[in-house]
Amino acid sequence: MHTILITGGAGFIGSHLTRLFVTKYPGYKIVNIDKLTYAGNLENLKDIEDQPNYSFVKGDITDAALLKELFDTHQFTAVLHCAAESHVDRSITDPLAFVTTNVVGTATLLHTAKQHWNGNYEDKIFYHISTDEVYGSLGETGFFTEETAYDPRSPYSASKASSDHMVRAFYHTYHLPVKISNCSNNYGPFHFPEKLIPLCIHNIINNKPLPIYGKGENVRDWLYVEDHVRAIDVIFHTGKVGETYNIGGHNEWTNIALVKELCRQMDQKLGRAAGESEKLITYVKDRAGHDLRYAIDATKLKDELGWLPSLQFEEGISKTIDWYLANTEWLQQVTSGNYQRYYEGQYEKR
Repeated sequence: MHTILITGGAGFIGSHLTRLFVTKYPGYKIVNIDKLTYAGNLENLKDIEDQPNYSFVKGDITDAALLKELFDTHQFTAVLHCAAESHVDRSITDPLAFVTTNVVGTATLLHTAKQHWNGNYEDKIFYHISTDEVYGSLGETGFFTEETAYDPRSPYSASKASSDHMVRAFYHTYHLPVKISNCSNNYGPFHFPEKLIPLCIHNIINNKPLPIYGKGENVRDWLYVEDHVRAIDVIFHTGKVGETYNIGGHNEWTNIALVKELCRQMDQKLGRAAGESEKLITYVKDRAGHDLRYAIDATKLKDELGWLPSLQFEEGISKTIDWYLANTEWLQQVTSGNYQRYYEGQYEKR
């Protein structure tokens, strides 16, 4: 019976992961630590906040004294490390914040776990959730595998690559029992609307421009967030210590094709004339260092652990749109105040 520290459990992926573990494993004790910055929201966990096997701590993973206190109090047997600054655009504006959270925070967490477990690693797990962006950019063909050399191109991906290296260093140097997964782009409910899909859903609802970087030709592999956390569950329980597993959605889309599919489905769901929402598409200055294509080869995960994504994109995006249309109050809450000021300064028309 595990006692698990989940970091960043009020964020997008973290809230889905926390919900899954709290509800699927009532015998586990789950402690969620989250700094509750702009992307962390306890409203994401309203449905489980009173569960007897769940508790929340507001805190920062760079706070070594707090982490030591939590490990001493709860005697964690596992860490599921989701906490991270994750938006490329923000990393270009404020790279040092990403170094602090993603590199220093991960190192502090690793060091605390190592000190507390003190070489008694039986039944212990430190699971680090990472991204495919550490691999850099692909051309029109090929896929990222677990053996692909790292080639990060943004402060965000460089900070995540650094944290991956730190996790592996603690495995090789101290034999800390670690597992790493690198995932493709996630989408689904509770996604903060600075990312492409929720941003476009929000803007279509409000008849605002849909900002598309460059010509919209960049390609991403899209993974439904509930499929992602289901994969984490499988890797956590049956994956090999010291191994890395790539998690992909098998759903490659150019940005412009994705947005047009969003427009098509939103027009149907909102009762608008076909093609109405496409008129909102606005091309803006391309992002600095914008990677052309990401695509994951998840063969290792399928062959070794039997995981496959359950949804194709058209079905997953329909479920995602339905959730946002049913939760407009949540959407309005997270897009007010500071976010509006950030958004207005972020996208410059070409």
